[in-house]
Amino acid sequence: MFSNYLIGLREGLEASLVVCILIAYLVKTGRRDAIRPIWIGIGVAVALALGFGSALEFGSQELTFEAQEALGGSLSIVAVGLVTWMVFWMRRTARHLKAELHGKLDAALQMGTAALVATAFLAVGREGLETALFVWASVHAASDGTPRPLIGVALGLATAVFLGWLFYRGALKINLAKFFTWTGGMLVVVAAGVLAYGFHDLQEADWLPGLTDKAFDISGAIPPDSWYGTLLKGVFNFQPDPTVLQVTVWLLYLVPTLALFLSPVGFASGKGKVKTPDDQGSQPSKAPQARP
Repeated sequence: MFSNYLIGLREGLEASLVVCILIAYLVKTGRRDAIRPIWIGIGVAVALALGFGSALEFGSQELTFEAQEALGGSLSIVAVGLVTWMVFWMRRTARHLKAELHGKLDAALQMGTAALVATAFLAVGREGLETALFVWASVHAASDGTPRPLIGVALGLATAVFLGWLFYRGALKINLAKFFTWTGGMLVVVAAGVLAYGFHDLQEADWLPGLTDKAFDISGAIPPDSWYGTLLKGVFNFQPDPTVLQVTVWLLYLVPTLALFLSPVGFASGKGKVKTPDDQGSQPSKAPQARP
């Protein structure tokens, strides 16, 4: 349940911040007349995300077991790829998000109502589709036959909306770069579990071999139906009897991705850019000293 709460909080807060920045900028610049098209674009984006999530859930129920597992495994891998790109992108751009959105909104204001609707739709719609896909994959991986995963997502989204409102009112100020760094790191851990379970789904669909090759089996020490077994599964998508392929995929994704994401310099933080030969050649060089 906690992992799903984290997904709802993280993804929902991104969308809430986008909405707050757009609305606050229009109010500050005296363009309250443009707020309605913004809300229309946001409403369309939310409806699209809900429709996409519903199509995934109800559409998959009509498939055979093998087809369901193949679909679930494939979409889990896609979802992990999108979320990984998102957390790295947000860490790099969190400090400049407001300026970027202001620039897009200024351009949309000059183009008219349709451009405003499109700006809000694209800004929120991308987050909504990513959230719907990753939530579906995470719930599919951690589902224990109870509504707790969905409750966790709903609570996370509700918290995100409340925090967004506090940001808008100026009652809450936090370091967004640090917030998205820490929550992004935790989301990478969750994504590793979703990815491993996605490969397990593909094994059950008979797309990949090794379903009976268990890396270990500690079901006796950590029963899946125990409270701590349920907790581990809900938070980390932990499985007491994973296959060798699951453990291999989990390690190959988690270790390098988390190390790169938490590194103080490099791709994740946007620092320490390596100069290419072209960059070095474009800089003026010192003229040689003339010898007497």
